[in-house]
Amino acid sequence: MRHFRHVPGPEIRRLFHRQPEPFGDTRDRELLAMALGATLYVPATRPGLTETIVRRAHSGVCSMVIDLEDAVADHELAQAKRRAADTLAELGAGHEPYPLLFVRVRDPGTVREIVNRLGADTKALTGFVFPKFDSSCAADYLDALDTACRRLGRTVYGMPVLESPALVHRQTRDHELHTIARLLTAHRDRVLAVRIGATDMCSTFGIRRDSERTIYDVRVVADVIADIVNYLGRSDGSGFTITGPVWEYFDVDGLLREAALDRANGIQGKTVIHPAQVAVVHALSVVTLEEYSDALDILGTDAGGVAASEYRNKMNEMRPHRSWARRTLLRARLFGVADRGVSLTDLMKVLVEQ
Repeated sequence: MRHFRHVPGPEIRRLFHRQPEPFGDTRDRELLAMALGATLYVPATRPGLTETIVRRAHSGVCSMVIDLEDAVADHELAQAKRRAADTLAELGAGHEPYPLLFVRVRDPGTVREIVNRLGADTKALTGFVFPKFDSSCAADYLDALDTACRRLGRTVYGMPVLESPALVHRQTRDHELHTIARLLTAHRDRVLAVRIGATDMCSTFGIRRDSERTIYDVRVVADVIADIVNYLGRSDGSGFTITGPVWEYFDVDGLLREAALDRANGIQGKTVIHPAQVAVVHALSVVTLEEYSDALDILGTDAGGVAASEYRNKMNEMRPHRSWARRTLLRARLFGVADRGVSLTDLMKVLVEQ
């Protein structure tokens, strides 16, 4: 598996100074978390689910979630569980490419149910998404994940979604985040990333942002996101990869604005609802040659100090910028480095056309 593998070789060589590296068989949790990129959700009830996933993989999607929660009506749940398990088994037994695949469950018991339904046919399963993850259910979800790993004899990952009212409400937020941080730390090797559910957060206040505003313009939700990053996104080894909330409109300009603000706030990747949004998020994930040059300079010395960037437009502080530089080089491995003169528009034009 490799980002932009669907782009023809001549275009890849034209666009990239450093091409993206394969990551499909990595056991490096941090690398795999960064590789998620744009994560596309698909209802488990969708007709032709297996074919849809394969088609998306051919078009550049590298992570998908088979949804058993909000996208599935209650009366369809039993059928949806069967279809999710059957699809994973079919993909694992076949030869067609497929993305990193997760199942969003409704409750901890469904984790065990999906694993039992799959039996030995678990090759295609990367992990589970845990909705409305808070202190009331976190331990049960993580226990179910531990049981699944023991049952399968390998690591499958959990991705909690932080979105519940107990987390949003100011009076209980610190307690919730402290508890969540403690529990996730105890299961660090099995937690791939922490996802943000901004739509449910807005629902707590009866809010729906319009297409002219990013989630960072909705202050009551932006404050929650800031606290999540503060508790769970630290770069001192105690933090986790945090992924951006869904952009629920088809408007590309709004998606570009919000994804850029995600990155500025320490957030990597994004939940998306339409395949066309994948190319936008992935184009924004490509490292510029300027960023790459600065990151190499910063990590090229242990002596500290300050030096002018090769581009003569900023100062690089060798110690304070090291965490940024490490994260930038990790992103460069997965999404590549744009060649000199290649703009975001150039990348998007090629990626959207594929």
